[in-house]
Amino acid sequence: MATTTPDTTRSTASAPATDAPDGGDAGQELLVDFILSLDGCAAGEGWPGWWGLESPEYLEWLAAEPERIGLMGASTYRLMADMAGKAPGLDVSEEEKASFAQLDSAEQIVFSATLEEPLAWSNTRLVRTDAIAAVRELKRTATKPLTTVGSIRLSLALIEAGLVDRFRVVLFPVVTGRTGLERIWEQFGDLSLELLEARTFEGGLQLLEYRPTVLEAPPGTGWER
Repeated sequence: MATTTPDTTRSTASAPATDAPDGGDAGQELLVDFILSLDGCAAGEGWPGWWGLESPEYLEWLAAEPERIGLMGASTYRLMADMAGKAPGLDVSEEEKASFAQLDSAEQIVFSATLEEPLAWSNTRLVRTDAIAAVRELKRTATKPLTTVGSIRLSLALIEAGLVDRFRVVLFPVVTGRTGLERIWEQFGDLSLELLEARTFEGGLQLLEYRPTVLEAPPGTGWER
């Protein structure tokens, strides 16, 4: 199964999702990062990791990305930890096995009031306090940039709280249709997106990075739908 592995009150119609109090330094960058099929699914029943379409160029780019602290919610952690435990014994690509093996050594933070320590991954910390307050403090004090790992509800909450600096989507050239799982956009409110970067990888993978702005409502139209 392919896989990618919850606000602040606003006084204006929209507000950019960048947290820089008093015009000061916003601190460490926070990236929300999704890999999706063209129809917005983060996974698909019967599909391999990366939908079987990861190209050498894309994997090289991933390997060269700066080290970041991963942020995730309990549901994503449970799913990814279970998949990581099963991956070595499954008939999946070596690249997919390696990506799960790296999760044990990568620095991660899981936000949950229900999980118990010790966690399965050696370098993962459990935080039981409010995720928004904790991430706001992390942006100020962390020694590395931050990124979400899956965790749709957490990602959306961080965007709505104005903490996200970059919103990245890598689109894989496949429509999963009826086999698609985890349909991302149905869970989102309205956002406007300022394009910061775009890139096409071999095989037709599309990287799009935006600065997100939360909209309290659509701009309006005379049409009735």
